[in-house]
Amino acid sequence: MKPTQAKSSFLTLKPIEGLNGVPSLSCNPTQAKTGLEWGTLRVLAIGLASVVLSLGVAPGVAQSPSGDSARFVGAWRLAWLEQPGADGKLHRIECCGMFVFTQDGHASVQVMERNTQEQAAAGPQQYSQGGYEASYGSYKVDESAHTFTFHVEGALVPSLIGKDLPRGYEFSGRQLIVKSTRTDEHWRVCWERY
Repeated sequence: MKPTQAKSSFLTLKPIEGLNGVPSLSCNPTQAKTGLEWGTLRVLAIGLASVVLSLGVAPGVAQSPSGDSARFVGAWRLAWLEQPGADGKLHRIECCGMFVFTQDGHASVQVMERNTQEQAAAGPQQYSQGGYEASYGSYKVDESAHTFTFHVEGALVPSLIGKDLPRGYEFSGRQLIVKSTRTDEHWRVCWERY
């Protein structure tokens, strides 16, 4: 059986001896007779790459956050949570938890109270059920106001789903201190970077 050349409208395929003497095909773009020439394609590819780079972002790739937004990214463990007690003063609640912020603007939080008897109303909004809080969604940081808004996409407490929860924040070393921006809620929570 004699090998023959196969031609396409773009490339000329030529049989060559491959591994272990098995024939295979090689494409030689410089032998193309019709269609776009290889050099033209190379110029188009370089031009397209230049346009994409001049926009400052590649398609499908999220830009890296900067400033305070970048400081949020990562996993945080709950250091302490303060809620108002019956006396109206803030008291630390014995609990543990984790808050995770991703670079592309997603977040997930879980908090477990060790003693559900301590659960007190920190305001009109219920965030936990049976001493456990869990929700996930997206977040957006407003650095000038020192706030971030947590948009809840899913939660243990169904009434939270679809809500935007604005939060005040401040960074102190490896800590992120968060509080509600609502005047009728008086809690504070401190998260420490893992």
